[in-house]
Amino acid sequence: MISYAPLWETMKQKNISTYALIHTYGVDAHTLNSLKHNKSVTANTLEALCKILQCKPNDVIEFLWDD
Repeated sequence: MISYAPLWETMKQKNISTYALIHTYGVDAHTLNSLKHNKSVTANTLEALCKILQCKPNDVIEFLWDD
């Protein structure tokens, strides 16, 4: 399972809100909705988030494995 829990923590640490992602950085609101519901997004979206937040993919996404 995909989890974007690290994204929300990274955004908090960097003091970047979802409002800023939409209105300052041009991230689509539907994309943020997908992230909030742990739905898959493109690698381009992950790259864009990493550029915006100046972080690595592990700061945005984690994989949770079923035992």
